[in-house]
Amino acid sequence: MSDLWSARFKKDTDILLKKFNSSIAVDGLMYSEDITGSIAHAEMLCKKGIISGSDCAAITDGLKGILADIDSGALTIDPDAEDIHMFVEGELTRRIGEPGKRLHTARSRNDQVAADIRLYLRKKASETAVSLKNMIKALYETAVKHTDTVMPGYTHLQRAQPVTMAHHLMAYASMFMRDCGRLSDAVGRMNLSPLGSAALAGTTYDIDRGQTAAALGFDGVVANSLDGVSDRDFAAELAFCASLIMTHLSRLSEEIILWCSWEFRFVELDDSFATGSSIMPQKKNPDVAELVRGKSGRVFGDLVSLLTMLKGLPLAYNKDMQEDKEAVFDALKTATDSLNIFAPMLLSMKVNAENCAQAAKRGFINATDMADYLAKKGMPFRSAYKLTGELVAWAQEKGMTLEEIPLTELKARSDLFASDVYDALDLKTCLEKRVSEGGPSGKAMQKQLEAVREFLDA
Repeated sequence: MSDLWSARFKKDTDILLKKFNSSIAVDGLMYSEDITGSIAHAEMLCKKGIISGSDCAAITDGLKGILADIDSGALTIDPDAEDIHMFVEGELTRRIGEPGKRLHTARSRNDQVAADIRLYLRKKASETAVSLKNMIKALYETAVKHTDTVMPGYTHLQRAQPVTMAHHLMAYASMFMRDCGRLSDAVGRMNLSPLGSAALAGTTYDIDRGQTAAALGFDGVVANSLDGVSDRDFAAELAFCASLIMTHLSRLSEEIILWCSWEFRFVELDDSFATGSSIMPQKKNPDVAELVRGKSGRVFGDLVSLLTMLKGLPLAYNKDMQEDKEAVFDALKTATDSLNIFAPMLLSMKVNAENCAQAAKRGFINATDMADYLAKKGMPFRSAYKLTGELVAWAQEKGMTLEEIPLTELKARSDLFASDVYDALDLKTCLEKRVSEGGPSGKAMQKQLEAVREFLDA
């Protein structure tokens, strides 16, 4: 029998079970982490006198050789192996003999895989964080160019109040900065070593869990051995972080898809980030945004898979948990890939400032400013709101904007109107008067842009 765990069994494993049980296609990605963790474990065993110095040297040299050979392609991971842990241990024993059989002392595959996945996810989450910051930088650099590009802000997808393209994009920058914080927090909670938990109840050997934790860059050790091998809350949390990143990307995708349409024409994507139609020669399709919008559902599915897998498991380890890696690996990879293509698409995107301005002029988005104008002159706001609504209806019937209504018509409805109303209704005035922190005025926008710049420089 070739399986390392087969001593208790009298029959060979059925070939169907071998294939069904194998996780090598997924956990093979963690070969570097598995080998690094094993080296730290061997060195700790040696320092504690559990294995000899010569055995430790043979083990560490053998593991380093295996890592180098996999990296170079000289050694191919056996697709028929049960998992990466068994493959590495089997290859080590084949190379160095008896010392290789001592590596698994005071360790189980349960705490081994729990450590491997934390190490791997720490690396992958770091890559996602870099991609997030590149996305924020792309939003920032685009926003800097469009602090004066007036456009309508929307509620219920109806034109509502004037904003700028910079103000709109900085809203997404704020979302992605929070995503960075969530990702960092999740990694911080995850960065504890489960090594030494063994199968579930620790080990009878006098090991030093702190030594392996420090060697592997963990902040400490998991306090409870059952918890160390049996929970994957960190995987679910990272999948949630990826899901929220994709939620924010999907919302921005939807806006870009709308803005690219002939009905909006606020932006035009660069030819290198758009595709055409096989039958309609005039088409220029926002496929990147559409794919990201679609892939968000895939990442949400990864999160639900993890939660569903975990929800009914008694302590401690159960084979169900083999399903953890594919879901969380896919969630982080999909989010990272989506961010990596979205950022250059944004940077190459052309903003049609004139179309944005024309849309802002025709949507009565300065109606609130008219109501505020009357309220500041003494009219109760609700009365000002009612009168402005009546003037909007009148202007719609006449095919006018609010600022095109003659002063005589305005004064016929209220003596509070004067010639200064037209300055108050000018869209640039409307923007600059929105001086509250976080708004679209030039001063408020500079403060927002500076905050993002400081975040990127930190």
